[in-house]
Amino acid sequence: MGERALREILDDAAGGVFPPSDGSVTVVRPASPRETGVMSFSAHAVVFTDEDPAWVRATLAAVPSDPLAAPLCPPFLTALAERTGRVVNNIDLVTVADRLPGDPPVPLEPIEDREHPRVARALRYRDDVRVFAADGAVLVLGRGVAGRWECAIEVEPPARGRGLGRALALSARHLVPEGGWIWSQQAPGNATSVRAFQAAGFRPVGAEALLVVGRP
Repeated sequence: MGERALREILDDAAGGVFPPSDGSVTVVRPASPRETGVMSFSAHAVVFTDEDPAWVRATLAAVPSDPLAAPLCPPFLTALAERTGRVVNNIDLVTVADRLPGDPPVPLEPIEDREHPRVARALRYRDDVRVFAADGAVLVLGRGVAGRWECAIEVEPPARGRGLGRALALSARHLVPEGGWIWSQQAPGNATSVRAFQAAGFRPVGAEALLVVGRP
């Protein structure tokens, strides 16, 4: 199972069709050498890595926890990080929304400077990166895991509390190419971000931990 399999899993989940809730683990090769991680759905996990699936399953079996939780538990993520020479990023809530027609609800100015801190960081994790500035905020679009369109927002402290985060998340749905889905990850503890994306129509589909080279 390769890139097409991982992309099919994600496309199906975006459309509301999830892997079977049978407690099993699917191991697939990543779509890009840059990508290694775990995505957990309801009672089903997907591990995308170049490592031997037999090693993945044996390591999961040795985790002293509920088998349903093992793929995102620290012992397995630490073992996978050591095995691959990577660093575990945050465990995020993963959300998705479909495209909306028309123009974004807030004015956006493209940032062309590839040295801009937000642009430089996005280029570490995504392809086809596009970054837009709003009044006191930044919206990032790009192709992430298995080529899916992903977005992230950052609102400066003076601009918070006015609904700008929700408006930017909604704007992302207008910017994704026609027929596509737009994905976003939020740290579960960042309740403000979680609420903003859900208010903009993003639906929770699972949880995800990405393993990256160097510091996240």
